[in-house]
Amino acid sequence: MENLIDIQSESDQRGIKIDWVGICSYSHPIQIHDKSTEKQNTIAEFSLAVDLSHERRGTHMSRFIEVLNERPINLSVNDLDLIPQNLLRRLNAKQSKVSIKFPYFLEKSSPQSGAVGLMDYEVNFEIVANEHETDSKIIVKIPVTTLCPCSKVISERGAHNQRGTVTYSVRTNETLWIEDIIFLVESCASSQLYSLLKRSDEKHVTEEAYDNPVFVEDLVRNIAIKSNDLQSILWYRVEAENVESIHNHNAYAVIEKG
Repeated sequence: MENLIDIQSESDQRGIKIDWVGICSYSHPIQIHDKSTEKQNTIAEFSLAVDLSHERRGTHMSRFIEVLNERPINLSVNDLDLIPQNLLRRLNAKQSKVSIKFPYFLEKSSPQSGAVGLMDYEVNFEIVANEHETDSKIIVKIPVTTLCPCSKVISERGAHNQRGTVTYSVRTNETLWIEDIIFLVESCASSQLYSLLKRSDEKHVTEEAYDNPVFVEDLVRNIAIKSNDLQSILWYRVEAENVESIHNHNAYAVIEKG
């Protein structure tokens, strides 16, 4: 093979360190372990980066792909440090950063008929590592239904409701499964979302939401209370956004603790 010049390894004279350099928006198959010890096959979007010292002109982009191709990627919430540590080794870096975003599926039974359908949730693992420690964060987006308490009180018939999205980010010192995060959030809304509903289910979900009205403020506070009760949580950020059905704006609230 021809001996080609390694331009990336040239020295740089500008004296400026680069915080992060790497690849993004790269799709790659993974297996994700769920709480029931089963495995899901899915496609993840990867972003991989390392720091670059002021002496070096560039990094080697191909090595990021090589790290992903070293072996099949099997992930669980208990095992998130392998890829960032391999990046440190392969790129001779002091810090690495990894984002793994993928759809996660759960079977859900409708509340009355028992009809089964798949719900999908967007999950993101964000990991930052150096040679001494690894910091990982789990981010899950959970769709919910909220019904307006004010509309219920002032209206003679019905109340406006809408779909909302809760983005729940968390750091823990013990296992917290993706399923546990989803169930925690859904229990704090007016109602859950389902992929398959028959008429009896629609009636149940509509009435359940009417019986459990929540403002966006109520939603994030309810989630915060349950999060505070979990000793394994070191830090969390709960962000809720309602796509308002009768207003020309969305409603938004955030609580962060830790």
